[in-house]
Amino acid sequence: MSRDDTLQRFLIDDAPVRGALVHLDDAWRHILARRSYPATLRDLLGEMSAAAVLLAANLKFDGSLVLQIQGNGILRLAVVECNHDRTVRATAKWDGEIGDEPFTDLLGPDARFVLTLEPRVDKSQTWQGIVALEGATVAEMLENYMMRSEQLDTRLILASSAECAAGMLLQRLPDGHGDPDGWDRSRALVSTLSAGELLELPAEAILHRLFHEETVRLFDEQPVAFACTCSRERVSDMLKMLGGQEVGEVLLEQGSVEIACDFCHQRYVFDEEDANELFQFDVVAAVRESRH
Repeated sequence: MSRDDTLQRFLIDDAPVRGALVHLDDAWRHILARRSYPATLRDLLGEMSAAAVLLAANLKFDGSLVLQIQGNGILRLAVVECNHDRTVRATAKWDGEIGDEPFTDLLGPDARFVLTLEPRVDKSQTWQGIVALEGATVAEMLENYMMRSEQLDTRLILASSAECAAGMLLQRLPDGHGDPDGWDRSRALVSTLSAGELLELPAEAILHRLFHEETVRLFDEQPVAFACTCSRERVSDMLKMLGGQEVGEVLLEQGSVEIACDFCHQRYVFDEEDANELFQFDVVAAVRESRH
């Protein structure tokens, strides 16, 4: 059994515990290939990527789960999106030098951590939750959020390197599922898992290492992959939101409008003919007329 770019769920029969393990290899390297990140920021994105896949795994949802940290310090943005088909993408923006300091030191005073569920079709049903910046790690912050917002005991172990990103999620099932003491026992065992073990060992070895005295049901591997959802149609919709006047101003000054996707760096170019077709009028002529 491989561990590359896979998600695997599991259940502990004698304890009120369900869980999942994710390991990102090629998908993670695809993300890193698009930009050179300082190590602190790279590891933050890797942990967020693993967490997004794990949290999305328990949702019966046709859409995307987005984890987004916005700051006004050196770190401006870190965002990860995981879709219902287990495709993931991530990017970050920063302004300044980043050393080996904790990512929380880079955020500034007005930082926000937001979890968004965005349906694929009906965007009006988009839902957002605010994750309190309480804790030193992404895992601690999300554990606190799950307890406060969902009243769901959750344990997250996340790790990231230049080669791979990985995570393990443990959640407590309602009363009546196994030994009531099983949750505390399982949580204590998971706390002994090192980052190196999480990054290097396959799911079977990790579960045997932790729960060899329990009856564990490990479900089939599910593939995870990098994919970007940008498209010319989506960029067109964004330009429509800007309006013909603003697009015409850019065309008049620069000759074309160029948009680059932050996630995959795909470039989309719109010339005057493209813009006129998009807005159904001569946008440059309208700008010239307004100036006179």
